[in-house]
Amino acid sequence: MEKIILIKYGELTTKKNNRNIFINTLCENIKKQLKNYNIKIIKNRVRMFIETDDNIDEIVDILKNVFGIHGIVVAYKVDNNIDIIKTSVLEIVKDIDFKTFKVETKRSDKRFPIPSMEFNNIIGSLVLKNKENISVDVHNPEYELKIEIREDYAYIYTKEIKGIGGYPVGVAGKGLLMLSGGIDSPVAGYLAMKRGIKIECIYFESPPHTSIAAKNKVKKLVEKLCKYNTNIVLHIINFTEIQEAIYKNCPSSYMITIMRRMMYRISELVARDINSLVIINGESVGQVASQTLNSMNVINNVSNYPILRPVCCLDKLEIIDISKKIGTYETSILPYEDCCTIFLPKHPVINPVLGKAIIYENGFDYENMIKNCVKNREIITINNDINKFDI
Repeated sequence: MEKIILIKYGELTTKKNNRNIFINTLCENIKKQLKNYNIKIIKNRVRMFIETDDNIDEIVDILKNVFGIHGIVVAYKVDNNIDIIKTSVLEIVKDIDFKTFKVETKRSDKRFPIPSMEFNNIIGSLVLKNKENISVDVHNPEYELKIEIREDYAYIYTKEIKGIGGYPVGVAGKGLLMLSGGIDSPVAGYLAMKRGIKIECIYFESPPHTSIAAKNKVKKLVEKLCKYNTNIVLHIINFTEIQEAIYKNCPSSYMITIMRRMMYRISELVARDINSLVIINGESVGQVASQTLNSMNVINNVSNYPILRPVCCLDKLEIIDISKKIGTYETSILPYEDCCTIFLPKHPVINPVLGKAIIYENGFDYENMIKNCVKNREIITINNDINKFDI
């Protein structure tokens, strides 16, 4: 019997005429993630099969982090011949200890002569006759034996590993993630990728006010996200000149508001340059002064670009739970200051007035500064196989 990996699509099966686009993108993403393994992929509209001579457990661990996969099964592939299936079942269950079990058959090949329910009874009786001290329990079995009978082969397996679902990264186009060193924005990036968005990231540094360690921390967060996106481009903006100009020319209470307006302007220019369809950030309603609805309205006023806020209605504990699950939390809490914290005023305005913000920022020549930031940005590609950053 040959062991293979069987992939179940889940949500992808609802796409009707676009299903092939989703399946083909998923297939390409899997190939990229498994580029270091010797694999053969066979796909159709309902299942994908991965054949390999390499370590199956290692491959399954990687597949657990591929968006677009609903379920992962390690199955035995056998001829869909009744006697061969019976012999294979006995071989599979002979060394497995269980007290209760059930058999579940799915017969997609209607040429197979025995209906699913009847075949369940045949296989169940066979197992009962060949193992001692066991019984059938169709409601809460200790062991489930599943058989899928398809046109080419039958597939026998015992358990399904849950995938992370969502859409394959790339089917929804490209998005630019405003990535800080905090907890929220990496989670926003993860959730955007789950809906099929291939992300690039933009990070604002302010040397010498922000450190190399802070920059490497962000690179490390990108590396963590590469587990779901193979490689990610990071755009690093030197924000020092603009930030110092804000500090010198604007009231302290409006510094964060104007700083965020500048970041949105820069992000829009970069987004247009890379053909990103949307800007993504980790803003959560009411979490800080710049994230009240009024603040978000004044800040967002500088751009007509679509903005996605995947965590906007989650509370902090929910966001933290996701960050721990995806492996970014421990890096996010490292104590290195970013642009949003180094000049943080004691009393930032929570209900800024748009007219005042415009007057204050017109006190310095920010347009040329923004153009220089975009023109002179550092662009690097990060891959979790290659890049390692000391923090």
